[in-house]
Amino acid sequence: MSTSPSHRQKIQRRPVHGVLLLDKPLGLSSNQALQKAKWLLRADKAGHTGTLDPLATGVLPLCFGAATKFSQIQLDADKTYEAVLLLGQKTSTGDAEGDVIETRPISAITPELLDEMTRRFTGPLAQIPPMYSALKKDGKALYEYARKGEEVEREARHITIFKLNMAPAQDPRAQAAIKIVVSCSKGTYIRTLGEDIGEAIGCGAHLGSLRRLETGGFVAGQCVSLAALEAMTEPEREACLLPPQSLVAAYPSVTLDADNAGRFLSGLRRRGEPGQWGADAPLVQVYGPSSSSGQAGAAQAFLGSAHITADELIPQRLLSPIEIQDILKTTQRRLESFALEPPDRMVASLHS
Repeated sequence: MSTSPSHRQKIQRRPVHGVLLLDKPLGLSSNQALQKAKWLLRADKAGHTGTLDPLATGVLPLCFGAATKFSQIQLDADKTYEAVLLLGQKTSTGDAEGDVIETRPISAITPELLDEMTRRFTGPLAQIPPMYSALKKDGKALYEYARKGEEVEREARHITIFKLNMAPAQDPRAQAAIKIVVSCSKGTYIRTLGEDIGEAIGCGAHLGSLRRLETGGFVAGQCVSLAALEAMTEPEREACLLPPQSLVAAYPSVTLDADNAGRFLSGLRRRGEPGQWGADAPLVQVYGPSSSSGQAGAAQAFLGSAHITADELIPQRLLSPIEIQDILKTTQRRLESFALEPPDRMVASLHS
């Protein structure tokens, strides 16, 4: 019998910094999956990057330690899902976990009909959030009202469906089903999209399954399952972590010398020569030297994020010197385990 967070001995927490790409299993909430991974890594600080319902599986980036400072980027990221819509029945929750509240006859699902639905539901849309969601109204989550049988007014949210593919599917739970693959903006509820498609077809629908295939550039093929993680040794689990800067890897980078790096870590803006930091940008990743010499070719330390306006590098989210040291030590441990040359250590005076 495996040990779980609900049946565990007391463990000693430790600083862990990085991003775990988890393939969330069916039946667990995002927070339950997070807590189990946090326990397996003995991490003292963790957070996830957007809720997946218990019915859903797939890509769930989990942030540990310093990486939690950049989790909002993933919360705001575009996402891709694969889902199966079960036609002919509406449920109380919009998915297979709810009670059937309406049954209707199903029209023929023709290629022409699917083409029409694809065109209709691609592009900017106004979507009313479902009652079974974590959005809050007057300080209470909508699902709290829903569980009491209450329905409250919700404002429509503006979302964008960038790409939508639809095809007939076979599912023993319904007379007819449609498989959809959706690339969408943040805030999109696939349950609601499925219900809206069912209404447009005229037979009603609910979500039979949902899998997140991609979020913010991270794809399902990069993910590790909880079962696999549980079977690993602690060093193997640690080796699954991506560095915190993986959350901002798509953005331009700026590298500072030791003097500017220290001042930047103190929260000071750095004025550069024209073009020294590059063009104006809403977000850049910032690095400094990890050795006292600051010489060219030395390993770099991730310092945090900033934005650039009129040749000023303005700090946004910063790592602490202790976090930088911890990350460098972890990198050193990993390299030593592979008998490689360890990187230089970040000097304690970097922030002075």
